[in-house]
Amino acid sequence: MRHGKKVNHLSRTKSHREALLSNLSNSLIQHKRIFTTLAKAKALRIFIEPLLTKAKTDDLNSRRVVFSYLRNKDSISELFNVISEKIANRPGGYTRILKTGHRFGDNAAMAMIELVDFNEIFITKSKTGAPAKTKTRRSRTKAKSDTTPSSDAPSAE
Repeated sequence: MRHGKKVNHLSRTKSHREALLSNLSNSLIQHKRIFTTLAKAKALRIFIEPLLTKAKTDDLNSRRVVFSYLRNKDSISELFNVISEKIANRPGGYTRILKTGHRFGDNAAMAMIELVDFNEIFITKSKTGAPAKTKTRRSRTKAKSDTTPSSDAPSAE
């Protein structure tokens, strides 16, 4: 039974898993979107979202804490300069995981993980300014009341 075991070990030792998640995080920060297996994408989301929250406050302590996880100066500068400006107003949910099917070789479930604020397709669709469609109910009672004159309306007599 796995009661209380929340970490997906990904069939790796602790040091190997930390190195894997650090490398995946660096790739995600540099490229804004990566393709990986679904299990690794879910583990990466748990790993990187607290780092993105920490990057919102740009001070020396935050930089040192994030650097202790990532160990890449280029990723740190990209994270604190470019990414933190875009996610400043977002309260959470900085990443999006989209399933992309299965890999041909071993039939592993594949997924694309991306930073939400850097996908131009979703941003342009949400900010087009088009009014949202109103839901219509198929109800006969409303149609009957519209066609019959009400008793409050003045008659033409």
